[in-house]
This record gives sequence, structure tokens and C-alpha cells, in this order.
Amino acid sequence: ITAQLTQMLLRPIVPQNQILENLGLFFSSKELSRLLFMHHLYTQILHVHGAVMEMGTRWGNNLALFLAFRSIYEPFVARTRPIVGFDSFEGFPEIHDKDGSGTLMKKGNITTTKNYETLLEDIMTLHEQENPIPHLKKFEIVKGNVNKTVPEYLIQHPETIIALIYFDMDLYQPTKFVLETLRSRFTKGTVLGFDEAGDKGAPGVTLAIMESLNLNKIQLRKLPYCSRTSYLIYGE
Repeated sequence: ITAQLTQMLLRPIVPQNQILENLGLFFSSKELSRLLFMHHLYTQILHVHGAVMEMGTRWGNNLALFLAFRSIYEPFVARTRPIVGFDSFEGFPEIHDKDGSGTLMKKGNITTTKNYETLLEDIMTLHEQENPIPHLKKFEIVKGNVNKTVPEYLIQHPETIIALIYFDMDLYQPTKFVLETLRSRFTKGTVLGFDEAGDKGAPGVTLAIMESLNLNKIQLRKLPYCSRTSYLIYGE
């Protein structure tokens, strides 16, 4: 069904200048449920101070959604609600033993097209130009291995407090590293979202959460319409 809907989207069945306003025609329940999940995460931080981050942004769909939600709910919080996406844009650098041997776990997997981060920058800029305070850049795309880029980001932005962070790196080592490196930047109420917690195809994510946060001391929550994704509210 997804392939058929994609083919219909690519065919000129809707006038080009009306495609964006009719994208709902091509959403399956799966895609719509993920959009609703991201919306739910964002609404949980409307009274929480800090930045929105995504670890493993790839094509940037979630990053663009977060930018849209900020524009809808908080159009004038630019200085204290930056949106930051981290990705190597080169696929998995290494596979740890704790990541298992599923079909997903191959070095270089989950990559993007060459220099995609430049195109993503352009797309995000276009979205910002349509929203309040268009002259001020309120997002950042950070390319590279998070083992290096996250510490560098904190040096460049020592004021960082995190309100929402979404983990979609699929792997044990970077997930654990980021959790432990940024934990001191969480506040009571910070929302941590996970794409693969409890997923047998990416067991390293669960192990990283266990070792960094202690499953016995947190409540991983889910929404009934989105089966794989989960989240927790730090300090609760």
C-alpha cells in the first residue's frame, strides 16, 4: 500500500501548486501516527525551558516537524528554544557487539544522499522564512560523529538546557554516550523520546537506556496508536 501511495504522490494527479496542502491524501495511518507522536512530545514541553534536539536526524522529517510545532505554539521563543539536529549523514560508523546481528546492523547503513545536509539546511531555512522572526536563524544542523560533535557543541553553547531530545541513532555506543554526556543538561520535565527502545532489531538502544538511566527508576511511556516509539519525562 505504501508503494502504491508513493507512486500516486509522484504522479501529477494533484496540481503542483496544491500538493503540499493535500499531503493528507497520501499519509498512511503509520505515517500519521508518527506525526501525532512527535506532536505529543512537543506539547509536553510547552512549559519546560530549553532546546529541542534530535540525535540521528537523517532526512530531517522530525526536525522539520519540531520547527513547525514551535512556530505554531511558541512563535517568539527563538532565543531559548533552538532546534538542533545531529547526524553523521554517512550511516552507521561502527557496530558494537551489543547491537546484535539483525539486518539493520551493517556498517554504513542508514545513510543519506551525498551532501544532503546542505539541502536539509535549505529546506529548514525556507520553513523559517515563512514563520515569525524570519531574519533570525533558530535551528542548527550538526554533521559528524556525536562522540565529537556533542562535546564540541556544549563548548560552543555552554548555556544549553535541554527540554526535548529524541534518540534515533539505532546503536548502543552513541546512544549511551549522548545520554551520559547530556544528562547534566536535563531538567525535571525534560522529555526523552526513543525510536527503538524495546526493539529486537536494535537491542543496543535498550541496553544503553538500562545502563545510563536504570529502567527500574524511569517510566517508559507509549501512546496506543504508535507501537515502536516511546518516551519518558525526566525526574518523574
